[in-house]
Amino acid sequence: MSGFVSFVSSGPGDPELLTLKAVARLQAADAVLFDDLSSGPILAHARPTADLVSVGKRAGRTSPKQAHVSRLLIEYAIAGARVVRLKSGDAGIFGRLEEEIAALRAAGVGYEIIPGVPSACAAAAAAGIPLTRRLTARRVQFVTGHDVTGALPEDLNMVALADPAATTVVFMGKRTFTELAQRLISAGLPATTPALLAEAVSHPGQRLTETTVADLAQRLATETSSVPALILYGSLVRFDAHPRAPLHAP
Repeated sequence: MSGFVSFVSSGPGDPELLTLKAVARLQAADAVLFDDLSSGPILAHARPTADLVSVGKRAGRTSPKQAHVSRLLIEYAIAGARVVRLKSGDAGIFGRLEEEIAALRAAGVGYEIIPGVPSACAAAAAAGIPLTRRLTARRVQFVTGHDVTGALPEDLNMVALADPAATTVVFMGKRTFTELAQRLISAGLPATTPALLAEAVSHPGQRLTETTVADLAQRLATETSSVPALILYGSLVRFDAHPRAPLHAP
């Protein structure tokens, strides 16, 4: 067996945010197994002869089972292929990377992990704000907005998530943020805490909405959009503190 798997982090979706190593692995791959958010222009870097296999998972849609994705990786590698497993953002952040690595190790398949621009960093950059702020946001925390059933996880550390001195980024949280906001406010987070809804970050349809935790919770209670999004809240997004650049470059 001479096959090998490269877990390639594609960043938030803008192909210009790919690393040089990510592009090199795509150009050399015999097969690319890609997530939905890693498709589009990014796949233009793959060889014309490469197998392109969609294995993305999206809430509310029929998606490949994790065991099927892992089996495909192993089968391609055993056949001697150079495989790219293309994941959005950074592969190590809520990308189910551990399960696929465990399957490869059990099968004796070699692999590497190529980091990428996390979508949280891209969202903050698009909004023209930092993820940390001296004296007021010394800590950054990432949390998932849903568990394997799609519901808000029951074991969240609400004391930590309600810390007003932290910058909190909620991944995959639009469907559950109304409930999360209620729990945050009950845990002491001011309802007026600034929040940012970052949708389709780095894509042509990118939309950034400045609001508060309470107002965003009210909005998302009735919104049904399936556009992928991140939610940032905390001291970080006090937009009125200093003048800043426009949300969109000219």
